[in-house]
Amino acid sequence: MKNDSSLLSIGAKSFKSRLLTGTGKYPTLKVMNESILKSECEIVTVAVRRVENSQDPSHKGLMEAVDWTKIWMLPNTAGCANAEEAIRIARLGRELAKLSGQEDNNFVKLEVIPDQRYLLPDPFGTLKAAETLVKEGFIVLPYINADPLLAKRLEEIGCSSVMPLGSAIGSAQGILNESNIRIIIENSKVPVIVDAGIGVPSHAAKAMEMGADAVLINSAIALAQDPQSMAEAMRKAVQAGRKALLAGALQQRPEAIASSPLTGVSKSSTNS
Repeated sequence: MKNDSSLLSIGAKSFKSRLLTGTGKYPTLKVMNESILKSECEIVTVAVRRVENSQDPSHKGLMEAVDWTKIWMLPNTAGCANAEEAIRIARLGRELAKLSGQEDNNFVKLEVIPDQRYLLPDPFGTLKAAETLVKEGFIVLPYINADPLLAKRLEEIGCSSVMPLGSAIGSAQGILNESNIRIIIENSKVPVIVDAGIGVPSHAAKAMEMGADAVLINSAIALAQDPQSMAEAMRKAVQAGRKALLAGALQQRPEAIASSPLTGVSKSSTNS
C-alpha cells in the first residue's frame, strides 16, 4: 500500500518513525537504550513471556530501563506455539502495557510459531488467534509468511497491519519473498510492516522502496558489533528508502538510454 502520508498510522495511533525495533539479544540494557535512541524509533516490541519469566536474565530490568512515556510498547506473543497460548499471552501483554503507564495500549504483535527449527509462523493458528483478539478490542499486528491470501484475510477480519517476513527470522538474508510481498503491498489497505530477515541497511531500504509502510528490525541491530551505529544506519536507510519511493524511481528497462539528450545535436557530431 503506497501511502503518501508522512506519518505511520496503526489503529488510532500515528508515528513519525517507520522503523520499529526490539528489545532482545542486546549485550546490556544500556546498549539497548542507546540503540533505541540512535534509531529514533517510537515503537519497541517486548516479548511478554520473557518479561513474565523473572528467571530470564536478558529481560531482567527491562520494564524499568525503557522510558515508556516516549516509547510505545508493542507486546508480542513470541514463544507461543498455538492460538490459545498466544491469546493468553496477548492479554498479559495488554496488562503489561497498562503497568507501564500506557492505559490505552491495546497493541499486540501476534506470533504463533509451533516449529522451533525454522521458526515459521502457523497461518491457521495465527488466523484463529487474530479473530479472537480483534473481537476483544486488540490492535492486532500479525507476523506471517509472505502469503497474499492470508494477508488479505487477516485484514478483512480487522487486523490493523500485516507483518510478512522478508526471510527466516534472524537469518539476515534480506528480502527473499519479494514478489509475494509486492502483491501484499499492492492489495493491502492496512500498513504492511516487513519483519524478519533484514540484516543490513540496504535490505531495509529495499523494503521501503518496494512500498512497505515500515520495517521491524531487532537482531541486525542488537547483534551488530556496534549496535548503536547500526541503529543509526538502519534509521537512515528506512528514511532513504521511503524518500526514494515517494520521489518516483526510474524504472528498469532492458536497453540503454543516453543520459544526455541528443535533441539539437548535428548528425555529423553524433557520428564522430
